[in-house]
Amino acid sequence: MSDLIQGPASQPDSATPGAGAAQPSNPSATPGSEGRVRVIREGVASYLPDIDPDETTEWLESFDGLLDRSGPTRARYLMLRMLERAGEKHVALPALTSTDYVNTIPTENEPWFPGDEEVERRYRAFIRWNAAVMVTRAQRPGVGVGGHISTYASSAALYEVGFNHFFRGKDHPGGGDQIFIQGHASPGIYARAFLEGRIPAERMDGFRQEHSHADQGGGLPSYPHPRLLPDFWEFPTVSMGLGPMNAIYQARFNHYLHDRGLKDTADQHVWAFLGDGEMDEPESRGLAHVAATEGLDNLTFVVNCNLQRLDGPVRGNGKIIQELESFFRGAGWNVIKVVWGREWDALLHADRDGALVNLMNVTPDGDYQTYKANDGGYVREHFFGRDPRTKELVANLSDQDIWNLKRGGHDYRKIYAAYAAAMAHKGQPTVILAHTIKGYTLGKHFEGRNATHQMKKLTLDDLKNFRDLQRIPISDAELEKDPKMPPYYHPGPDAPEIQYMLDRRKALGGFLPQRRTSPAPLPQPADSTYDVVRKGSGKQQVATTMALVRIMKELLRDKEIGKRIVPIIPDEART
Repeated sequence: MSDLIQGPASQPDSATPGAGAAQPSNPSATPGSEGRVRVIREGVASYLPDIDPDETTEWLESFDGLLDRSGPTRARYLMLRMLERAGEKHVALPALTSTDYVNTIPTENEPWFPGDEEVERRYRAFIRWNAAVMVTRAQRPGVGVGGHISTYASSAALYEVGFNHFFRGKDHPGGGDQIFIQGHASPGIYARAFLEGRIPAERMDGFRQEHSHADQGGGLPSYPHPRLLPDFWEFPTVSMGLGPMNAIYQARFNHYLHDRGLKDTADQHVWAFLGDGEMDEPESRGLAHVAATEGLDNLTFVVNCNLQRLDGPVRGNGKIIQELESFFRGAGWNVIKVVWGREWDALLHADRDGALVNLMNVTPDGDYQTYKANDGGYVREHFFGRDPRTKELVANLSDQDIWNLKRGGHDYRKIYAAYAAAMAHKGQPTVILAHTIKGYTLGKHFEGRNATHQMKKLTLDDLKNFRDLQRIPISDAELEKDPKMPPYYHPGPDAPEIQYMLDRRKALGGFLPQRRTSPAPLPQPADSTYDVVRKGSGKQQVATTMALVRIMKELLRDKEIGKRIVPIIPDEART
């Protein structure tokens, strides 16, 4: 704990506060502060009554003894447990803004994963393959339109847990959810729609070629935008920062509709998928306080913390997950961290003295990126080997076992637990901070590399390695035929994986993303509505604001149009 509990400044260390020691002359002291303990919290002093100084001294001496006897790790643990118990008993204490670099949800509190994890893994591999192939094919000679492979590779599991178990479609009785897709992850969303039978292969080859591919089935825009693909995308999320800002507005508007009886939005949830580098945009954080103040528990941010932005680390010498946790918790959000996969559970349970957690806490993001650009032996030496206690923890693990220790954002069970907790939480918006690897499963030339965001295609060797890892039934001959145009893979509409995928979407209310429009024409106000301004103001000078207000008054009186107008007055409300 960083809080210091002190007696008045001039009081000897041995004196008990309020036990008869002379009080200093302090013109800035609060009247009546005698016999109180000054608590210094983050540099801000306040005065609390000490109704039993002897008991206070006993508690402090007991804590000192614990510290001397068992060390700071044990003392910290007990203090955190005391804070936890205080919260359970509704004792008002400031919340910790930053916690250890571990998962927020303990293993014993994780719900059982309800899906068939192996089937979902198989068609997630198909989606990964087709997303990477689509971007690679878009770099064929004479085209070379660019695209992003690594972003979706890092976030595939985050999306798939949602699509399979949480995201409700338009046909759901509650009206369906609103999903703001991270712009650079669009290839994966197109690849899913390809497996669903909604986008043909010909159109996949029109990625980033809406105009030049118009006579070949149409193209697909780079990023989500309803104007560019009006029957598919609902929300624009590029430029970066638009997604989080508009997601907050959408969640707030849903509350507005529900609170005023205009529409039942109680079963609609807003999900925004964001990048950790994107969170540096002013728009990404600028409305966080609005979501907290409004209590938007119908909103969940999922931040894909792959630790890399467009051109390098997000916080090479810092820790972006810890920074975002402090920011959002301080802003009044519920924060859920998904840092480590299930393979770490046994190690963390065996970490009796906190050495592993301490190592996780002090390791900067730049080092984590370096580990994933090497191998298990390197991780053993340069991560676990930094402390003899953690080195001993993995003594019985092979280098491959160490390499297989996953980040939390790639673990279906950990993600499911976080999403379920977010949906169950009431009174606050939730942000999920998921630790991932940029370029995950794409191979050693992509995973964790600084340049991975700018890499637009897979070489023949990359394709073969990626195919083997994803277990895609495509032969070497098919890949070697034209490495610049590797084939898409679809197991057929009757394959069990595809049937499972379609069944999950049917159970959740239909395909997503999907944009449906059914505008109803509104009756126009009578021409006489505008007579109030047509007749003029005579000799009186009228401000444009006054003229506008007069028109608005007449429109509000209209029985058909008036009920559809909600005046929002930022200023001059009194005039």
